[in-house]
Amino acid sequence: MPVNADASDLDAPDTVGDDALPINEVFHSLQGEGTLAGVPSTFVRTSGCNLRCWFCDSYHTSWEPTHGWVDVEGLVSQVDEYGGDHVVVTGGEPMIHDPVESLLSELSDRGYHTTVETNGTVFRDAPIDLVSISPKLASSTPTAKRPPDGGDADIGLWERRHETDRLDFDALAALVDAYDFQLKFVVTARADVDEIEALVDTLRSVSDARIRNDDVLLMPEGTTRERLAETRALTAELALEYGYRYTPRLHVDLWNDAPGT
Repeated sequence: MPVNADASDLDAPDTVGDDALPINEVFHSLQGEGTLAGVPSTFVRTSGCNLRCWFCDSYHTSWEPTHGWVDVEGLVSQVDEYGGDHVVVTGGEPMIHDPVESLLSELSDRGYHTTVETNGTVFRDAPIDLVSISPKLASSTPTAKRPPDGGDADIGLWERRHETDRLDFDALAALVDAYDFQLKFVVTARADVDEIEALVDTLRSVSDARIRNDDVLLMPEGTTRERLAETRALTAELALEYGYRYTPRLHVDLWNDAPGT
């Protein structure tokens, strides 16, 4: 059973083991994004994140983290109850937690296909079938003019920290060199594509991986159907213009911003 922990403190209480993770939710749904969009998957969502995107679609894992602590054995048992073949480990930023390596190893040993959703700032050596990397652009940085939907933290502090930490090309190169990958960029405006082009070019120059345009996915920003209606057409237009892939946000189209989807 998870142990309740204070939402503002991600330090594990003494009553859980060393392999416990802060878990926001575990649920079964359709993968909503990326090359596996539409695939029935079990999601393990961790709490805690080293960045603070203003448009975060899961601010209850970052700006206002809520969670209970669950050990790896308990998490695998929950995944087993849902059945299926695909597991998505997401967050927050799951790669900041040491026990995620044990979780991924246990899931791999049981034959699950694992996808890890990450912002690309942390590399870990673990059995991952698909690393879904979402590098954060300058347009993701929180400011007083674009505060997050949830949370009332010091925006100035997080603006500086987020802008400093949002890109780590050593970690990005290590991830694309080690795993099957997709690079998934959130598009808020046409200006984002210039930074995407520059980022992909830089990553190609510092990694050994072959990074095809097919590996670059553009995703419309929006956590509600109404917001997606404002960004979807532009994102599709940019994908066509630059030869990248478009990815939908099926879970938003189907269930709006409901939790557990």
